[in-house]
Amino acid sequence: MTLPLPMTPSASVDAAPSRDVSPLPGTAPGHPASRSSMAPTVPGLDLPIETTVRDAIYDRIPLSAPEIALIGTPAFLRLDRIQQLGFVSRVWPGAKHTRFEHSLGVLQLTRLALDHLRRTPRGAAAIGEEDARTIAAAALLHDIGHYPFSHAIEELGAPVRSHEAVGAARIVTGEIATILREQWGVRPERVAAIVFEDLDVLSPVDHLLRGILSGPLDMDKLDYLPRDAHGCNVPYGGVDTTRLIDALGIAAVPETTVRHGVTQPAGERVVVGSKGVSALHSLINARQAMFDNVYWHHTNRACMAMLLRAVQEAVVAGTIDADELPGHDDASLLAYLGQPEMPDATRRLTAALVDRRVHKRAVEVSRLAYELYGRLGNLFYDPGARRQVETLLAAGLSRVLGTTVPADAILIDIPKPEKWRTGVWVTFDRPPVGFAPIMPWRDVAGMSDEDFKRYEEHRRLIRIVAADPWRGAVREHWEQLLLPLLGGVL
Repeated sequence: MTLPLPMTPSASVDAAPSRDVSPLPGTAPGHPASRSSMAPTVPGLDLPIETTVRDAIYDRIPLSAPEIALIGTPAFLRLDRIQQLGFVSRVWPGAKHTRFEHSLGVLQLTRLALDHLRRTPRGAAAIGEEDARTIAAAALLHDIGHYPFSHAIEELGAPVRSHEAVGAARIVTGEIATILREQWGVRPERVAAIVFEDLDVLSPVDHLLRGILSGPLDMDKLDYLPRDAHGCNVPYGGVDTTRLIDALGIAAVPETTVRHGVTQPAGERVVVGSKGVSALHSLINARQAMFDNVYWHHTNRACMAMLLRAVQEAVVAGTIDADELPGHDDASLLAYLGQPEMPDATRRLTAALVDRRVHKRAVEVSRLAYELYGRLGNLFYDPGARRQVETLLAAGLSRVLGTTVPADAILIDIPKPEKWRTGVWVTFDRPPVGFAPIMPWRDVAGMSDEDFKRYEEHRRLIRIVAADPWRGAVREHWEQLLLPLLGGVL
């Protein structure tokens, strides 16, 4: 079987060793039951290895026929044309790895976690083969609904759907749903509920499984942090992945928690043993450092603000159908936004992105500018109001200078407020005096979500960025332009 993988320096394919993979009587080729009991299987699952991918982070990732079938769908192949870090490669040219590679990496780590957990007594009892295949499929498909260039586009809100809604629709219908049913032997609706955290329908075992894929300690972070650091050649994203996976376990958590307004009852959850406490701390620190140095880099953020406004102008003008956006990749979206029928502002911003004429920092606003920071920060939740303020700033500068300033010449970059969750439970075989056999990580480490949130708020700057030749004037006159708006739009 040929794997539909791009032959890049970071991914290549090796044929699997020869073996008997004849189907069992009454099963179709590729079905999970269609295997020889002697065939080597992928980690954590009872699926025979069909081929192997060479990966920049893990060296070799074995793949089964059902996994290859999903990877070969057009929806999944689109991910190979979407850079994981959006415009970060404008700063670090090597950071051109894709959501395709990342999805394979999350699959690999999820299977390793399953392999470890299913070798423990509680894991063997809690996680059956169908459960394992369900979470593995969810890991492979977790980014299937992603828009081009990271998250900026979906920040526009209606009529632009969230990537979760787009992904769920792709999983439960069409070719992907058929492959999940016929080759994986799992229900697409269950996969979608785990990926997109439909808390109302998740069973107790699905709550447990979701902890592998999303949360304070999950395989998504364990892949993207080292992969992004590798692509950027920076030292910030180092994580002791092996130590963390080896420290995973399953235990009955005694505390009821509330997430997104939904009560999650006490029950069995994925936990970390005492040997993973320091490694988990390093994971949280690595995430902070990557946001501080890479994800929030001013050039990347200015590009994202330009893309957001370019798409917004087209949506407002009705020249873009929002439902078309999830079908694009990075290159096709920029080509689409550059079409003659698009609004002038959309075409100007798109041409600037293509030609690397990026808006530059004029003003940076920190959390210690309490009222201004808070008023500007609220615009994140109202993209229409942000566009209005940006337009008013350009109009105000036009009056100050006595010349016409394009309405898209001044933009406001507001990074998404991040959620810092430390709700992992830690178990001890022999707890130190004063500790209990199972405790929240925050009590073990003496740190809470609020501690990390304070750091994030002090480092997350709101920036007013401007195109040349207007940056100097914005920097000089920003108070005259912006502060009067505090009594009105802001």
